[in-house]
Amino acid sequence: MTPDAPPPSQDGSEQSPVMPSAEAFLEEQESAEFGELRRAHRSFAFPLTVAFVLWYLLYVLLSNYAGDFMGTKLFGNINVALVLGLAQFATTFLIAWLYSRHAARKLDPRAAEIKSRLEAGA
Repeated sequence: MTPDAPPPSQDGSEQSPVMPSAEAFLEEQESAEFGELRRAHRSFAFPLTVAFVLWYLLYVLLSNYAGDFMGTKLFGNINVALVLGLAQFATTFLIAWLYSRHAARKLDPRAAEIKSRLEAGA
């Protein structure tokens, strides 16, 4: 159950939220506030996506063309390839954590304002 859902009615029937018109959605999509929300998302998501894809491709290319380097033992049976492979997982979780923080701070409040404005005008 979402926290902003309306309380259940006394007679047991469910109330469905009123949907804004298509014109209201289009008008909101053209607003400056929606443009800012979109820009805030893109300015975070696109650079990190490109950086991660490049990092992943570097790992793949090193694995294919720099076998001696990737096979270099760092300590015990741990080599460069294993460390970089595990770093791929760590990077994935780091990006997910950073994005959740970014969304909670910058995206979600703006999206909630837009949503409430659309629902109020419906």
